[in-house]
Amino acid sequence: MKGLILSGGKGTRLRPLTYTGAKQLVPVANKPVLFYAIEDLVTSGITDIGIIVGDTVEQIKTAVGDGARFGARVTYIQQERPAGLAHAVGTARAFLGRDRFVMYLGDNFIREGIAPLVQAFARSAANACILLYRVPNPSNLGVAVLDGDRVVRLVEKPRERISDLAIVGVYMFDHHIFAAVDSIKPSARGELEITDAIQWLIDHGYHVQPHLLDGCWIDTGKMEDMLEANRLVLEGMQPQMQGTVDECSQLAGLVVVQDGAEIHNSILRGPLIIGARTRVSDSYVGPFTAIDHDCVLESVEIANSIVLEHSRIIDIEHRIEDSLIGRYAQVHRSPVKPRAYKLLLGDHSKVVVL
Repeated sequence: MKGLILSGGKGTRLRPLTYTGAKQLVPVANKPVLFYAIEDLVTSGITDIGIIVGDTVEQIKTAVGDGARFGARVTYIQQERPAGLAHAVGTARAFLGRDRFVMYLGDNFIREGIAPLVQAFARSAANACILLYRVPNPSNLGVAVLDGDRVVRLVEKPRERISDLAIVGVYMFDHHIFAAVDSIKPSARGELEITDAIQWLIDHGYHVQPHLLDGCWIDTGKMEDMLEANRLVLEGMQPQMQGTVDECSQLAGLVVVQDGAEIHNSILRGPLIIGARTRVSDSYVGPFTAIDHDCVLESVEIANSIVLEHSRIIDIEHRIEDSLIGRYAQVHRSPVKPRAYKLLLGDHSKVVVL
C-alpha cells in the first residue's frame, strides 16, 4: 500500500500563524503535527508516501526532506489550488497508480494510530474504508449514516442533525476511487468533495467499510484542538533530562528537558517539554506546556500553552494560560511609564487582557 498525506490548504482557523507558515508544521509537544501522520503510516508498514503540497511547499520540503529520517520515501505532488479532497486524490493519480492507499489529512491526530486498521483493509475485499468518531456537534464536519454495519449516506457539513458519526480525516481506498472522482461534480462551494466520491462508490455497489474509532482523534485545525492534542501527547511521554537544571529549581511530574536547555531558579510541573537551547529563569512552567527550541522565558508563569521556536517572554505580571504563541514572538512588560498595552497584531489575532 501507499500513503497520501494532504498538506495544502490555507489553515484559516489557525490564523494569524498560518499567514506565514503551514498549519501542518505547527508543533504538538515540539514536533510538527504532520510528523505524527508520517510516523503513523510508517508504523503501519507504509513507506512509499506522497505529500500533496500547495503554497507552503518549500516549508514542507525543508521540514520533511526525502523522508529518510522517518524510514520512508517521500514524493511531493503539487496541487495547483485547494479544490477539495477528491481533487487532491485525482492530482495524485500518477503516483498512486492501481495500488491501495491510505489518505491522511496532515493536520489530523489519532493517538492510538491506525496500524491495525491498515492491516485489516489490506487483507479485505473492501473498496474503501472510512473511520468514524462520535462527536456532540457534527455540523462543521462530514458525517456518515449507517444501516447496521453498512454505510448508506454521507453528508458534508449537514445543516440538520442526521448523525453523530463524524468522518475522520483518514481514508483507505483502492483504485476505484478514481472513477468516482471523475464522475462527481463540484459542490456548492466549488470543490470536489471526498464525501461525494465515496457516496458515488456506495451508490454504484462498491464495498465501503466503516470503522468506529474508540480512541482519541483530533482535527488540529483550531487553537483549542492544538492544545488538546498537545495535552494528549505530553501525557504519554517519558521523562527525559538532557539539559541542565540548577539546584534552586524544582521539577515535579513528567518533565522533558531537551539538549542544551537551561533551567535556573524555576519550578517545572509536568507533563511538559522544554526545547533544545531554551533558557528558563525565575519562572513557573505548568502542566501541558510545550516550549520549543531557542526560546527565552524570564520571570514568567505559563501553563497549558504552546510556544514556538525563538520566542521571548519576559517579565509578565500575570500567568499566561491556554495560549498558542508563534515563532519569533516577543512578549514583555514595558520598563517605562506610562504603562500601556502596545500591540502589533496580524489579521484574525485574538488578545485577552486583565
